[in-house]
Amino acid sequence: MRTAVRATAAAVLAATLAAATACAAGPEGGAPAGAVAPASPAPASPAPASPAPASPAVASPASASLASVPATLSFTGKTLDGTAFNAATLAGRPVVLWFWAPWCATCASQAWTVAEIAPAYRDTVPVVGVAGLGEQKAMTSFVTEFDLGGTTQIDDRAGVLWRRFKVAEQSTFVVLDRTGRVVHKGFLDGEALTRQVETLARG
Repeated sequence: MRTAVRATAAAVLAATLAAATACAAGPEGGAPAGAVAPASPAPASPAPASPAPASPAVASPASASLASVPATLSFTGKTLDGTAFNAATLAGRPVVLWFWAPWCATCASQAWTVAEIAPAYRDTVPVVGVAGLGEQKAMTSFVTEFDLGGTTQIDDRAGVLWRRFKVAEQSTFVVLDRTGRVVHKGFLDGEALTRQVETLARG
């Protein structure tokens, strides 16, 4: 009787130990009971693409040139031979505007100097004639007589530019520096004109 009780007790003990061991092992086998299995690392999401560097704003040539043209050179016209003229193309350089009339003796005396120096300084200090107070035929004859064909001559019979620059008499020189600022307005004889142009070209 005692032997049967002992055998039964031993069997119960063995079953209890086996169950306890199985619980301790957990579902993953070897992991402590109640432990949470580490989550599988999520697949690395692709790194967000770096935003492309913003392209610097590039001004169109037209807007850039317009921004750099001084008010004194913001005008257009026509030359004595009918060619369109835009003073904006002279921006960035010193400019000499010569207001003359075809019947003016003083203008005639200065014309030889203009004809001599203007071609030499065409690219550095453009000299532009502004003809007014006369007829086109007389103006054209003046240009031919004094060999001014190599110099731009604007036909301003209507007096638009004369009024714009407040020129009240001929012969008047309006001298602009490379920023478009008026640095001289008035009479210049041949020597003074030459010195003025040479100084501007060096500056």
